[in-house]
Amino acid sequence: MEPGIAARLERIATGGRYVIVPMDHGITMGAVKGLKDIEGTIDAVTRGGADAVLTQKGIARRVHPNKNDKGFIAHLNASTTIGPDEEDKRRTGTVEEAVRVGADAVSFHINVGSDHEPDQIADLAALTSEATRLGMPVLAMAYARGPGVDESDPEALGHAVRLAEELGADVVKTGYSGDGDTFQHVVESTRLPVVIAGGSRGTDRDTVEMVRGAMDGGAAGVSMGRSIFQHDDPEAITRAVSAIVHDDASVDAALERAGLAVEI
Repeated sequence: MEPGIAARLERIATGGRYVIVPMDHGITMGAVKGLKDIEGTIDAVTRGGADAVLTQKGIARRVHPNKNDKGFIAHLNASTTIGPDEEDKRRTGTVEEAVRVGADAVSFHINVGSDHEPDQIADLAALTSEATRLGMPVLAMAYARGPGVDESDPEALGHAVRLAEELGADVVKTGYSGDGDTFQHVVESTRLPVVIAGGSRGTDRDTVEMVRGAMDGGAAGVSMGRSIFQHDDPEAITRAVSAIVHDDASVDAALERAGLAVEI
C-alpha cells in the first residue's frame, strides 16, 4: 500500500476499525432532519466517537470547523430521490477536488446488479486509478441492488465487496445480510475491511444489535447515516455504536454507556 494511502486511512479509523457517518444525503433527499444544522450534527457525532464524517465536496467548508479533528471523506457521485432513477449515480467531483477541499479519503457508490452497473464499474475503476496517483484512499459503497436482486443475500453482497477489491478500492461498504453467520461469508469474500450500511432508522436496540451482529461476523466497522444523523440524540447513538466497534461492548453495555434505554 502506498504510504500516503496508509497515512490517510489512519485519519478515518481507529486501530483499523471504522465508525463513519455519511451525511451526503442532502443531495439525495434534501435538507432532511439532522442536515439543516449539519454543523451541529457533525460536532455531535464526532464528540460521540465517529472516526470520520462524509459529505459532498461543497459541504467541506461546513465540515472542517466542526469535526473535532476527526477524518473527512468526500463523496464523488450522486443521484436524487426525485430524479428519473435513483440508482443512476453520476460523478460529482474528482480526487483532485477532494484534495483541495481537505479530504482524507474519497468514496463512490456502485449498485452491483443494476442497469447502471457497467458505467459505474468503469467510473469506479477510473476513480481508483486517479486516487492511487494522488495517494488517496477509496471507500467503495458497493451495494447488491437492481432488478431481481435480494439486497441482503450474502452471495450477492459477497460479489459486491469482491468487485470493489478487484477494482482497486481500499475499504468497502455494503448492506447487512441480517445476521453474523451469513455476514461472515461477505467478509471472507474480500481482503478489504468491510463496513456495513445502516439504512433507514430503526429503534436504538435494532441499530446496536445490527452493529453487534456485523462485528461478530467479522466486519471492520460501520458507515451509518440516517440511523445516526436523524436520531434525536446523534451523539448518544454514535457513542453506543462506537462502544461496540471500538470497545467490543455488548448491546446492553453499549446502550447503557450512551445513556439510552436498554429495555427490549
